[in-house]
Amino acid sequence: MTIQLSRIDPEHNMRRFYRIRIQPGLFGDWSLIREWGRIGTSGQSKEDWFDTEAEAKDARFKLQMQKSRRGYD
Repeated sequence: MTIQLSRIDPEHNMRRFYRIRIQPGLFGDWSLIREWGRIGTSGQSKEDWFDTEAEAKDARFKLQMQKSRRGYD
């Protein structure tokens, strides 16, 4: 499941996106992949690895809450 967030503020010329998804690895581990940048660009990405799916989901939830507090919806 991919979570797609955006933050658009025309007054400040701000059009940003933030994507978060979880994927299983080959060896029973789980990756949390996040992508961010200006809407219309490929942006940047980062991948974090976790031992269990539950840990990855907890990290995804924390990121989603942080972004919500910063104005992403």
